[in-house]
Amino acid sequence: MSKSTLTMDELLAGSEVKAVSAGDVVEGTVTAVKKNEVWIDLGAQGVGVVLRREIGHGQVLEEGQTVTVSVIDPEMDEGHALLSMKRAVKDRGWDELQRIFDAGEIIEVVAYDANRGGLLVELEGIRGFLPVSQLAAGHYPRVSGADKDEILQKLAALTNIPLRVRVLDVSRKDNKLIFSEKEAVKDDMQSRFAELKVGDTVEGVVTGVIDFGAFVNVDGIEGLIHISEISWERVDNPRNYVKVGENVKAKIIAIDKDRLSLSLKQMSEDPWLSEVKAFNKGDVVEGKVTRITPFGAFVQLSASVEALVHVSEMSDDETVDPEKLFQLNEKKQFKVLDVDTENRKIALSLKSAKASK
Repeated sequence: MSKSTLTMDELLAGSEVKAVSAGDVVEGTVTAVKKNEVWIDLGAQGVGVVLRREIGHGQVLEEGQTVTVSVIDPEMDEGHALLSMKRAVKDRGWDELQRIFDAGEIIEVVAYDANRGGLLVELEGIRGFLPVSQLAAGHYPRVSGADKDEILQKLAALTNIPLRVRVLDVSRKDNKLIFSEKEAVKDDMQSRFAELKVGDTVEGVVTGVIDFGAFVNVDGIEGLIHISEISWERVDNPRNYVKVGENVKAKIIAIDKDRLSLSLKQMSEDPWLSEVKAFNKGDVVEGKVTRITPFGAFVQLSASVEALVHVSEMSDDETVDPEKLFQLNEKKQFKVLDVDTENRKIALSLKSAKASK
């Protein structure tokens, strides 16, 4: 038998060099990087090829580089070994990820893709997931009405940028790897929370505007300005008052476990308190009807003062229908029955105003 027809095992027979076997993890040197394959010199153990699909996502290889590979097939028909870089790193990867999880280490990852549920991440040759719910406040996609396309767009913007995370769950058996950005900033957030107190003024960036208010990123801490705390005026649409990306100053009115409750309106004096001084019990005043309900109508007396005329104070007729008696934006004369400054309420009477004429 000529030397050229000897198998790899036969060539290595009798020598001290052990032939590679399926499942072995060995080191080699990159000798050629081609479009669909990478060739590896295994030294005395021969040569092998790694197909492109068996190279880790985003891994850049260069000639002369030392790599670790796993043997899939020790000898193909062509005489070389079929290798995998993915398999080689996976076993070591699970061990390393378990160590990171057990130690509670904070690591840096880069997501390579996104779906509506979160970010796709590969680490140590193993693919994992960073759910939307585990994103830190500054990266959480705040969108109106849970618009799935907008959520995906915001998540896609987080790909290919470094994110500091902790391993939230790792299971080699279940092939599960979950990351959390929230957990990575948790300790830092707790120390920042300890420095804040109700009444403090903070600055932040509006990250989302929704029907019931606006979310604000305060140095990594999530804050919420409820619609009732945006302005002293009646706010029907928060988007008319704040915009995403806008810098705002707000007052802390409550501190929850992981969120601040903020107020924009309390950054200025309540105009109601000064304007209400113009109205006294017994006065007959003119007001504009702004809302009509089954139990009464709301009447605007000044820019910041709104009052209520209860259905019982509209007419002596107990069957009176407020919607038939009033029209929106209609102006009428009313008598002031009571001014409750502490509770910011003014009671009006339509029938008493008519009787006093």
